[in-house]
Amino acid sequence: MTTELDTAQLKAEELHRKVLELKPRVAVFDCDGTLWDGDAGFGFMNWSLEQGLVSRSTSDWIDTRHRAYRAGTVSEVQICGEMVQIYAGLREAELREAAGRYVSEYVMPRVFPEVARLVAALGEQGAELWAVSSTNKWVIVEGVRAFGIPEARVLAAEVAVANGLITSTLVDVPTDEGKAVALRRAGQDRPEVVFGNSIHDLAMLEMAAHAFAINPSPALLRAAVQHGWGWFRPAGAEGMLSDVVGK
Repeated sequence: MTTELDTAQLKAEELHRKVLELKPRVAVFDCDGTLWDGDAGFGFMNWSLEQGLVSRSTSDWIDTRHRAYRAGTVSEVQICGEMVQIYAGLREAELREAAGRYVSEYVMPRVFPEVARLVAALGEQGAELWAVSSTNKWVIVEGVRAFGIPEARVLAAEVAVANGLITSTLVDVPTDEGKAVALRRAGQDRPEVVFGNSIHDLAMLEMAAHAFAINPSPALLRAAVQHGWGWFRPAGAEGMLSDVVGK
């Protein structure tokens, strides 16, 4: 028996056709879990700690905070902000270089080919491409470079930089409603198409003229069916991600 869930699921060619037929002026993408598999923000944090980029005491502190986040006593916006603030005092050039190495080795091999082809086709159509993520901006900028998305159109977790040094002053942490707020602040009140994978993308999906759930988490899948949005599961996606993965 065919269910509502089945009819909403799109194959790659259906997704491409539906999106490209819209000829969107603006296309907005979440990153972790949408453009590539897994949580690059959490992965980069662990990798950078292993590389000794921050002190042992800072490493122990953020580990404790992340455990509290997983236990539900620290919010999504808090942990995403703190995962950027731990680099205060380092040179931004050092973090950019580290992010480039991490993305090249661990993120690019996990890009969803079907989604990459869609982004490329949208770019060829002349769509203005945006990336919105609560992962740190250094990683996202490096990650979306291959997709043709410039740094000026990346909205991600960010702290202020002064004289080349990273500070602990938060600039933005786009997650949940904050993703929609960040887009509106950038002048994108009603983007034609938005793509996301987790419940933390719901607010920006709801502001779109046309929304698509890519590799949706269980909570977003339920919301997508309720809203009548099409959804797509890339080949090779590692199951249904939890609601805390894919920001």
